[in-house]
Amino acid sequence: MAKKRPIDFPTLLTTIILVAIGIVMVFSASYYSAAEAWGDGLFFFKRQCLWAVLGFTGMFVASRIDYSKLQRYSRLFILISIVLLILVLLIGEPRNNAKRWLGIGNLSIQPAEIAKFAMMFFISDTIARDRNKIKKFFTGLLPILMVSGFVFLLILMQPNLSTAGSILILSLVMLFVGGAKLWHFGGLIGAGAVAAVALTISAPYRFKRFTAFMDPWENPLADGWQLIQSLYSLGSGGLFGLGLAQSRQKYFYLPYPETDFIFAIVGEELGFIGVILLISLFMILIWRGIRIALTAPDLFGCLLATGIISMIAIQVVINIAVVTVSMPTTGVPLPFISYGGSSIAMFLTSIGVLLNISKQCKVA
Repeated sequence: MAKKRPIDFPTLLTTIILVAIGIVMVFSASYYSAAEAWGDGLFFFKRQCLWAVLGFTGMFVASRIDYSKLQRYSRLFILISIVLLILVLLIGEPRNNAKRWLGIGNLSIQPAEIAKFAMMFFISDTIARDRNKIKKFFTGLLPILMVSGFVFLLILMQPNLSTAGSILILSLVMLFVGGAKLWHFGGLIGAGAVAAVALTISAPYRFKRFTAFMDPWENPLADGWQLIQSLYSLGSGGLFGLGLAQSRQKYFYLPYPETDFIFAIVGEELGFIGVILLISLFMILIWRGIRIALTAPDLFGCLLATGIISMIAIQVVINIAVVTVSMPTTGVPLPFISYGGSSIAMFLTSIGVLLNISKQCKVA
């Protein structure tokens, strides 16, 4: 094992800046709607701050625990996440015709976010135990696919295709990095594409989202409303933006401005310059994560770092693509920026694991 080094400071600093930006933007995007719905304009802001504190606590603890010692609990992590996914289907809080949250006192957790974390550990551990097995379909690839597929189905039943799909994409990335045969990998991509089309067509609300993406102005007051308002929001910002807290679209024009479409509010208030700076921060974080993965002292650390930074990259790309109407609408939050307790807490904890790996990297 390589001599321990200080944690990767650029990763830590970039994460702190992103969370700070997220808290400010959640406050700006949600104040008016929170005041109207909850009688407290700071409702979402205070909860986001609380979850950020819990997340930073998780990050600190995870950064202090040797990641290699966590490998032995990989099976336990995935088992706990599966139990939680089953519980949410049985006793979860129904919101917007979906069961995705488990209530714990005054707080709610989203088991799907925990499942992402657990899948990273499970896949990394399974491949690291015997890397040669991953080249064999039945003894190496299939067991991972069965677990991933089961988690996918449980999340799909909530229903939550976007999160279920992001977990499958994460699995594919990690299998590719882990050394799966290219023809196996290609076959999985093909099967995934066919499944995505079938799932889109089979559910009327998903198909409406697809048709709205193809032409939002065909039905501008219904299915195309959210996408059109998102474009108005981005376009209104211009080069330098309207100014912090000056968004007009957040006044009940743009649905979910503090969650899935917060990037549009960033564009409206901070302009093109603000958007580029935010994307640049994500690129720095992804670059540092890739560097940590490449210089990790062992295969488990390499795959775990790959999983963590891949999940962040996947959600950043999907969220920005949706907000800019580059792909059909889907509910994927922007990491560290969107309102969402489970999301920010689990991503920060994951960054803690990444920082722990960075302390044992082969180079500075």
